[in-house]
Amino acid sequence: MNSGAKAPCRACAAKGRSNMKKSTFNTLLVGGGFLLGTAGIKLLTSAPVKNACVQGIACGMRVKNCYQDMVEQAKANVDDMVAEAAYITQSEAAADEAAE
Repeated sequence: MNSGAKAPCRACAAKGRSNMKKSTFNTLLVGGGFLLGTAGIKLLTSAPVKNACVQGIACGMRVKNCYQDMVEQAKANVDDMVAEAAYITQSEAAADEAAE
């Protein structure tokens, strides 16, 4: 009954890989990953993908500029409020000194 060959693991047998040795399977996975990576590099260096990336970066820069404008306006408003508060504090302090 036992001819010296290892019985496949349960996970491999459940997936239908009972005849394929583990090392062969791993070799195929590495080879497939290499081919997929090579195809991915070729895809990323193509002109349409580069154009899409440029458009995405340009959109991000427009959003950044808009955000910076909003922050600048908020800083200006806060500076105005601080200046008004300082003026009120100084005028109240001067009024208290005059009352004494």
